Amino acid sequence: MFKILKVLILLIFISSSVLSQELKLDLKTSNYSKKIKNGAAEINVSGGTEPYSFKWSDKETSQSSFIADGLTEGTDYKVVVEDADGLKDSISFVIPAESADERINSFFVPLVGGLEKVLMFDIFKALHLYNPVLHDDQGNILKYPNGDIKTMTIPFVVIWLIFGALFFTVKMKFINFRGFKHAIQLIRGFYDKPKDAGEVSHFQALTTALSATVGLGNIAGVAIAVTLGGPGATFWMIVAGLLGMASKFTEVTLGVKYRNIDEDGRVSGGPMYYLSKGLKKKNLGGLGKVLAVIFAILVIGGSLGGGNMFQANQAFSQLAGKFAPFIPGIEGYGAYFGILLAIFVGIVVIGGIKSIANVTEKIVPFMAFLYVLAALIIIGMNISHTHEAFSLIFNGAFSAAAMKGGFIGVLIVGFQRAAFSNEAGVGSASIAHSAVKTDRPVSEGFVALLEPFIDTVVICTMTALVIIFTGFYDPSVAGSYAGVELTSRAFDTVFPWFSWILLIAVILFAFSTMISWSYYGLNGFKYLFGRYFGKRKVTKNLYLISLVYYIIFLIFVVIGSASSLGAVVDFSDFMILSMAFPNILGLLILAPEVKQDMKQYLNDIKTGVIKRFK
Repeated sequence: MFKILKVLILLIFISSSVLSQELKLDLKTSNYSKKIKNGAAEINVSGGTEPYSFKWSDKETSQSSFIADGLTEGTDYKVVVEDADGLKDSISFVIPAESADERINSFFVPLVGGLEKVLMFDIFKALHLYNPVLHDDQGNILKYPNGDIKTMTIPFVVIWLIFGALFFTVKMKFINFRGFKHAIQLIRGFYDKPKDAGEVSHFQALTTALSATVGLGNIAGVAIAVTLGGPGATFWMIVAGLLGMASKFTEVTLGVKYRNIDEDGRVSGGPMYYLSKGLKKKNLGGLGKVLAVIFAILVIGGSLGGGNMFQANQAFSQLAGKFAPFIPGIEGYGAYFGILLAIFVGIVVIGGIKSIANVTEKIVPFMAFLYVLAALIIIGMNISHTHEAFSLIFNGAFSAAAMKGGFIGVLIVGFQRAAFSNEAGVGSASIAHSAVKTDRPVSEGFVALLEPFIDTVVICTMTALVIIFTGFYDPSVAGSYAGVELTSRAFDTVFPWFSWILLIAVILFAFSTMISWSYYGLNGFKYLFGRYFGKRKVTKNLYLISLVYYIIFLIFVVIGSASSLGAVVDFSDFMILSMAFPNILGLLILAPEVKQDMKQYLNDIKTGVIKRFK
């Protein structure tokens, strides 16, 4: 009996010891506001042996922290807890999406994840052609706060855009350099004929297309590039801009060549038309129609998100941030700002491409001149640092620090930000240029090649140089500033009042981007639902089609101003990038045709068939 009692006591002792070693996890979630990415989770641990470490699926949460914040509502998260003896346990959780913003965002998060896997797929990593792991200068592996290893990525969409730009540069025999002088002559009107078919001049078409690209990408995107890739990213941005000129030349030439002009003189053009009509001539009509429909869907989505909601949201965010000290609670006035902005946008876009061109030809040159002038003044005041700045750029381009991903990492960052900014190869600009007054499509191709030069080689480079000259490329100087705020702080070092000018620039650039993208989206909408959708005539009333689209577009202006966007705009941005796949595929097939047209055009210039009027 005594032996049995001893055994029972021993079993009780062993079981209590085991139970005391088990980890018991209690997790509580919080949702502080109706804004997205404002969730938090706190985990309490009992049992095991302290200290505990926490492996959160959120990369920005430290392994020593039992609290994670800034979490996205409606998204699956997980935390793995480990004690000092190596005992582990985990718990999964979701912060419930409560507000409309949070529910919408949680719906788009998985869609963004799916698109990101395709667009950002790294084929070189998949084939084990390079080591993607990032190291510091001492060779130590870099990690996120949660312990995950930092890696670099060579996105497939960027490779696709670079491949296209290189191919068209070689195929067109470096027209991006040879054609520069003639492009300047064209926008100055040396070859303009008043009776040419179309709706706008060469200069107006150029400014309309530029207004869709010159904007937040030049201000915020460049700051991101220099922060991520260091000064060396500037060099590769310039290279990408120069190569992208050939892509713009090719797509715009085709856009004008295959445009539709109705009996009222209204023009419809862009990739939808040269993909369907151009590939049909190559006995690839089925493929062309599929690519055209895909492109039309993508351009509509891009026009409502990245070309609309994001612009309105950022414009109001900058305005609210600047006036917050003077107007308490201004953050809640987004809807009113959106309504006012929608009225101004509506006044312009309802007038069609002529009205849009009349506005952009005034806004774009003015803001670009003001911005570049301020940048040149800052560079001039720091002219003694020129040698040092350019040494940083060139050394950083070819011998970047390991933590930046080395040579390849900096190259990809530079090319990626340039591609996202000038949209060369995406096909959107060919829609605006299709409305030009000309009977020679190649002439507008020459004009279009100036866009990446102005957008990337000039304006983006000016932004980068200001950041480098003022020292804000250095994280120790930049601190927590990023994007637009980083650029603003760099300018403020010389002009303390420049943040007000930058505020005006952001609003005007956002406004001009919106009115240009409304035209892009409208053309996609008309292609799908208007008279040119194959042999079906859904409706001949293009006025009704336009009205329906514009109402939708203006509603999204208000939504963008009043909402936290998150994954909605990420999804739209990916749609814009996705436009490059059907577009460049079509351009590669039609490139020989463009080359032949270019040869004929240059010969006609040389022999005097095309006359100069000035």
